[in-house]
Amino acid sequence: MRTLRTAGSLCTLVAALAFAGAAAAAAIAPSGLAYSSAAAAVAQPQPPPGTCHSVGSGLYSRPDPRCTPGAVDPAVTQATIGATICRSGWTETVRPPESVTEREKAGSLLAYGDRGSLSGYEYDHDVPLELGGAVNDPRNLWPEPDYADPPGYYLNPKDRLERALNRLVCDGEMTLARAQRAIAADWVSAYHRYG
Repeated sequence: MRTLRTAGSLCTLVAALAFAGAAAAAAIAPSGLAYSSAAAAVAQPQPPPGTCHSVGSGLYSRPDPRCTPGAVDPAVTQATIGATICRSGWTETVRPPESVTEREKAGSLLAYGDRGSLSGYEYDHDVPLELGGAVNDPRNLWPEPDYADPPGYYLNPKDRLERALNRLVCDGEMTLARAQRAIAADWVSAYHRYG
């Protein structure tokens, strides 16, 4: 290891560390969640098999907060909600292609130790696109059990919560950051409060 010997080198190192610290701080949204830079059209690597474990079960299962803590889209901020999440049809413009998400879903199922068929799970955004969730980041996607009865009619209470929080944000009754925090921290508790 080489020792820095000049004051100039030390100043350069301190400046570089300060810049790195500022960049890291800038990568965190007001909600406290990480901003994502994951590309929507590229299959993202998933956690190793068996390393993630759902919290709870059935309709009220939640992702493992170590594997899927939630992440957000830097293009969606409080200042941009009118042009993004509050604009009808916007989520379809950013949703990743199924050719990418099906491959990721298979890897995510292995990470969560689930052995069921792909069709038995929805590759769900922890922080939904309707609240500015990261589009294709493994920190924001997980294999949520899919309950449809009859087919096409979803009983999932999280879907209802996502719509309720989107309305609150778009109506100016709740900040985007607060909605993102609520759903990422514990969507079940948020459902009992806002759903």
